[in-house]
Amino acid sequence: MTATLTRPAPEKVASRAREILSLMEADPEFGRLWQTCAQYSSDWDDFYGYPIIPEYDAIGDAPELFKETIRTMAIKSAVYDLTDGDEKAAELPVSVPVDTMSHALMAQFTLLCRMQERGGFQFVHMTDMEEGAGGGTWDHGDYTHQCYRQAFGPINERFWIGREETERRRKVLDKVYAGIGVTERGKKVAIQFGAAA
Repeated sequence: MTATLTRPAPEKVASRAREILSLMEADPEFGRLWQTCAQYSSDWDDFYGYPIIPEYDAIGDAPELFKETIRTMAIKSAVYDLTDGDEKAAELPVSVPVDTMSHALMAQFTLLCRMQERGGFQFVHMTDMEEGAGGGTWDHGDYTHQCYRQAFGPINERFWIGREETERRRKVLDKVYAGIGVTERGKKVAIQFGAAA
């Protein structure tokens, strides 16, 4: 028997998310968090997250994508807080590019631990709790979108790509990557490495 997932009303989540975001932004290491995530782009290869953004630019898109991601993390933290630590309820569906940037955020582990301790909130990101294999389950009008809109206004549609469009773009990438030996959505790579030119 599957338990019913219960989440707080979006307006309640929105209020707590704004508080959490304010705590994050006021933290003495928030600037360092931004800098490490912006620099992380040169160390992180990704086949199906960022590339679904048209004309993606790791440096140019970083500020706005970081903003969308940190707001989303505040929403997830708010749900976690308001559900007495229900990890499943707090692992909300998010757009694939935002989810990919959240991995860059989570890689700043020691910094995030200090921020959580100082701010009295919990960051939430557990892959085994995400809906759907490989992400892409977020869609316009869903619970995450309602909470975001209540908390912060309109989403940045450049980075919030709906479920069907995400899959359509990923299928385009499947064809492009297959031609160079990247298959199974980046899980298998069979590139022939010849002598260096």
